[in-house]
Amino acid sequence: MKQIKAEIIAIGDELLYGQIVDTNSHWISQELDLKGVNVIRKSTVGDNRTDILKAFAEAEERADLILITGGLGPTQDDLTKPLLAEYFDCPIREVPEAVEAITDFFKRRGREMTPLNVLQGHLPSCCTYVPNEVGTAPGMWFERNTTYWMSMPGVPHEMKKLMRDFVLPKLEEIFELPVIYHKVIKTAGIGESWLSDLINDWENALPDHIRLAYLPSLGHVKLRLTGFGERLEKVKEEVEHQIRLALPRIEKYVYGFDGETLETAIGKLLKNSGKTLALAESCSGGYVSHLITSVPGSSTYFQGTVVPYHNQFKEKILGVSAQTLQNHGAVSEQTVQEMAQGVRNLFNSDFGLSSSGIAGPAGGSEEKPVGTVWIAVSNGQEIKTKKLQLTQDRMLNIQLTGVALLNLLRIFISKIEE
Repeated sequence: MKQIKAEIIAIGDELLYGQIVDTNSHWISQELDLKGVNVIRKSTVGDNRTDILKAFAEAEERADLILITGGLGPTQDDLTKPLLAEYFDCPIREVPEAVEAITDFFKRRGREMTPLNVLQGHLPSCCTYVPNEVGTAPGMWFERNTTYWMSMPGVPHEMKKLMRDFVLPKLEEIFELPVIYHKVIKTAGIGESWLSDLINDWENALPDHIRLAYLPSLGHVKLRLTGFGERLEKVKEEVEHQIRLALPRIEKYVYGFDGETLETAIGKLLKNSGKTLALAESCSGGYVSHLITSVPGSSTYFQGTVVPYHNQFKEKILGVSAQTLQNHGAVSEQTVQEMAQGVRNLFNSDFGLSSSGIAGPAGGSEEKPVGTVWIAVSNGQEIKTKKLQLTQDRMLNIQLTGVALLNLLRIFISKIEE
């Protein structure tokens, strides 16, 4: 089966200047991947005639499918349509159906249509008009030799509508696409290289039609297995078999699969055990509570939180002793132990989770530099603590503390249930 190669061209000075983030290319790549289409290149080109025409020519030499976003507005700096007409050597003509659709679009919204908007219904004569039901810039489909082109607006919801309604179904018509199956293993508490060491022999033994990708992110590493074949059920069965072989090596780091998050995994553990949770967040400033409460149904297990940023509230609200704070400081194992105990008692919860640290960029010392964080979890009978040595970046430290706190709780609950 021939591998289908695709190239994505994003057009617009605003993308190069960093005024707009190109989320379109990322989304398109994901959708094509699910169809078994291989994206071989992504290009970002400014509003420059020479550069755009060069990008078109180079893409046509490499790809079976070329997807273009942006540059379809009604103003003079929007060059995609006229340059596609020039590239394919065909005139731009009025498409009555397109003009009628644009006119109707403005009428439905009670807006006045300008002469420039009318011109959006004028398209290269060699393209197939593709209606844009949620915007004014039509899609344009071109075919030449064995290469297929689609030009779409840069507005994300317009592009996605055209992709879902026209492009993706069209690909199934014109290409023989492979069956593809993805499965993602979610891990936390281990780095990419250490994880690789644990599964190295398993990875090397994977069959040729099953590929492994490491996808590290903030505090997490995802392992994506992708299987290719002719029958979905067979490919799925083979991928699941490989996962069963790998899990014994890394199971203690795995918190879920596919779209599951660490906070949803925690929610399941608490629901299944009938237990409740309360938090005392100093350096994480309520961030972990935000993650917990972002999960629907979290009110069944989440009792509440305290953000005792100043020591006096660690004492008054959570009952941390003045002696502990004086002898060991707010950022210490002893303090987070008492915070975890105190918040558990305050909310009458089964588990208490706490954090205290120096988020930065100031406030560190030689003994406790910026990025020093202590976290703890308590269930009344046992307390587990962990010291983190993080970065110089404040927001990064808050986010990493959040991942570490949730993972500490996950491990703590899992060991209790063993």
